[in-house]
Amino acid sequence: MGVGKTTIGVKLATELGYRFVDTDALIEQLAGHTISHIFAESGEENFRQLETKVLSEVSAYQKLVIATGGGIILNKFNWSYLRHGLVIWLDAPVEVLIQRLQGDLTRPLLQQTDPAQALQTILGQRKSLYAQADLQIRINAEDTPEKITSRIIAEIPSVMKLSAD
Repeated sequence: MGVGKTTIGVKLATELGYRFVDTDALIEQLAGHTISHIFAESGEENFRQLETKVLSEVSAYQKLVIATGGGIILNKFNWSYLRHGLVIWLDAPVEVLIQRLQGDLTRPLLQQTDPAQALQTILGQRKSLYAQADLQIRINAEDTPEKITSRIIAEIPSVMKLSAD
């Protein structure tokens, strides 16, 4: 949340000559409502079901960069879809995320009295799951999307298995 998945995903897709999809945007299209509205009216469980449905459909495509919501990894079944491709964890310090998300009212999980503590709790619960990604890219406050994209492209060969010809 707030790490720049969509911005970096678009840049990565452009560099690779791939298409780009944001699962949150597809969920909003499918539901006809914003994520915040889905959470408020139908609850997180319903949102997570829509998230899995969307991921199941987009994971079948090739040459596609997919930006997912950070909670998609909470459903173990989603990993079967995520593993159709290379899973990248954009890992930013909590302080950077708090700074980026300050005042953002579109994040339902941060609509708490203490959003910084909520974010810390969410990350604490998910960190071991994020660590299962194929590639971890650490992000600093001064990193630009272009710099992060370049680092991802440079790191991809370190985790890709080359086929024997």
